[in-house]
Amino acid sequence: MGKRKRFVAPVVEEEPVILPSLAPPLVRDSEEPIKKKRKWINKQRVLVFASRGMSYRNRHLMEDLRSLLPHSKSESKKENKDNLRVINEIAEMKNCNKCVYFESRKKKDLYMWVSNVPQGPSVKFLVLNAHTMKELKMTGNCLKASRPLLSFDPGFDEAHWAVIKELFVQTFGIPNQLPKSQPFHDHVFCFSILDNKIWFRNYEVLDVDGKLSEIGPRFVLDPIKVFNGSFGGETLWDNPTFVTPNTVRSVKKKAESFKYTNKILQKEGYKKRTPKHPFRGDPTNEIFQTKPPEEAVSEEKKIFIRKKV
Repeated sequence: MGKRKRFVAPVVEEEPVILPSLAPPLVRDSEEPIKKKRKWINKQRVLVFASRGMSYRNRHLMEDLRSLLPHSKSESKKENKDNLRVINEIAEMKNCNKCVYFESRKKKDLYMWVSNVPQGPSVKFLVLNAHTMKELKMTGNCLKASRPLLSFDPGFDEAHWAVIKELFVQTFGIPNQLPKSQPFHDHVFCFSILDNKIWFRNYEVLDVDGKLSEIGPRFVLDPIKVFNGSFGGETLWDNPTFVTPNTVRSVKKKAESFKYTNKILQKEGYKKRTPKHPFRGDPTNEIFQTKPPEEAVSEEKKIFIRKKV
């Protein structure tokens, strides 16, 4: 038998399939929500809380910072007896890698810690001249959860100030595309150095010309120490010009106590300067008296009495 020939079907060229375009429609309903782009790469979270025994002004200052930082998280107050290293565990449970902790002592002094959890470094400050956003002088206003512009003094590029600047950038800088933030820049965080202290101001940008209006809060940070670890560790820098509030109060009390001692010394000096008989007069005036002295008069009276007898 002969071999059969294999049947080969003719090749038919297929027409290319045209897919629909993925461009958005030209007309869109206004009530339809816009899809948000999720590109939050810099996932910085800041834990902001305080210790017990804070005053009302310091508590309002902490609440102002929380409202200005949409990437912050809150926590209940910490006992002063507990070790500061416990804060690292609290921040880890809250899924935070930065921490701003307000430590109150004697219900008078307020200290602020800014730390990079859990590796460090960390900086300890003394808070001075704190003013909140609700004061009448703060006339500015800004959109809540908007991203601020960070302005630093040129002195932050030197020595230990560079470490503090990097901590402030990572702590107070709101990450881009943060879900809770707004894509606007309408206020400025200003950090300036004066008299070896950091002066914090918050301004609203009123116009393109650069007109500013202060929003608040405002406070002054006196740096004490820079540590290698988080809330402790090796001391990288120590402020030689720092004076504790206890020494300031003791010097003030001593200055006030000198007022009492000065009054006593003035009274003793007055007693020494004044004579014992202030109304006696000058003893040399007796030379010019025409009347006989008292002794002679007394003897004449005795003689006159004897003659009568």
